[in-house]
Amino acid sequence: MRGHRPQFFVASCRALLQETKPQSLVRKYGTVSSVSAGPTPQSAIFDHALEANAPRNNWTKEEIKEIYDTSLMKLAFAAGTVHRKFHNPSSIQMCTLMNIKTGGCSEDCSYCAQSSKYQTGLKASKMVTVDSVLSAARIAKDNGSTRFCMGAAWRDMRGRKTNLKNIKEMVNGVREMGMEVCVTLGMIDLEQAKELKEAGLTAYNHNVDTSREHYPSVITTRTYDERLATIKNVRDAGLNVCTGGILGLGEKPSDHVGLIYTVATLPAHPESFPVNTLVPIKGTPLGDRIGDKETSPFDATLRTIATARMVMPRTIIRLAAGRTTLSEEQQVLCFMAGANAVFTGEKMLTTACNGWDEDRVIFEKWGLRPMESFEVEALRELVSSSAPLEIQKDRPVAASVA
Repeated sequence: MRGHRPQFFVASCRALLQETKPQSLVRKYGTVSSVSAGPTPQSAIFDHALEANAPRNNWTKEEIKEIYDTSLMKLAFAAGTVHRKFHNPSSIQMCTLMNIKTGGCSEDCSYCAQSSKYQTGLKASKMVTVDSVLSAARIAKDNGSTRFCMGAAWRDMRGRKTNLKNIKEMVNGVREMGMEVCVTLGMIDLEQAKELKEAGLTAYNHNVDTSREHYPSVITTRTYDERLATIKNVRDAGLNVCTGGILGLGEKPSDHVGLIYTVATLPAHPESFPVNTLVPIKGTPLGDRIGDKETSPFDATLRTIATARMVMPRTIIRLAAGRTTLSEEQQVLCFMAGANAVFTGEKMLTTACNGWDEDRVIFEKWGLRPMESFEVEALRELVSSSAPLEIQKDRPVAASVA
């Protein structure tokens, strides 16, 4: 009889699980939402995403929603499996962001301290010098960052020939250090994008922020289609596209699906997908509305990252603004589910940033390492050639800066 007890116990537990309906949780733990998702059956869409050997950009919202709604344990594990197929799981891209022109922006983004329409205490300034940017880039490189990003607070680049000339000098100087270079300068046309490409720019960031449906409640001075037009100019110029969104803008889970749908159905998936969590800033409409309340629960961040990894397997997924609110363990769980880049350094554009020393401690403890410059491009070539993908813990994938 003793040998039969385990089988009887398993059968009893299975029957109990089948008879028990999922219950809603009535409390919160940490930054996890209070409503639990019930068990979800495995779908053909989920299986296809898990077994994919190449990206696809003909996703439907319904398909992405099926993946997003998968039970979180199953989704995170599957995303990690996909991640290991297309990336080195121990390699994390370290990016440093510098504000090269602060405040005075004419846009009305309801989350942004740099808008001239809000009283946030931030003083507008002129663009910084080329030398100051190169000095900051050297410090970032010495601390392990391999991508240096520069942001300017204005609507677009029209009539900014002198600024563009100086920015191209910055780009060229940072690239000569062997670093990847990214800028975010608002809307740009095709010719401006081509000039930046010729100067050595690696990627251009232009976030779509949220879903098309929720977007009008966040900003009114720039349309969703204008953002997509800039992304098209960037792509047509041969630059890598960096575009993502912000969680905590008062959106619904369907808007996370809509955000991923927008970027996953572009003619080519973005090279990188930043996942930001709103940092409420007093004086902005969203900051005043939210105050000290939690902007977005952690499970929404994890679910968005895992879904993005399943849908866009080759894209770099970056933990961006708001990472300071995540515990060490939460960050590592995001890495396990497919995130493979962070912003690190002294500061984001106007908000706090996790520092290099803090990241070194986490990396050493969990067996992670900073990604080499242009490592992802070399890895993509390796995967595209159908060559075996050998994950090397001690030696990065060879990459050329040229």
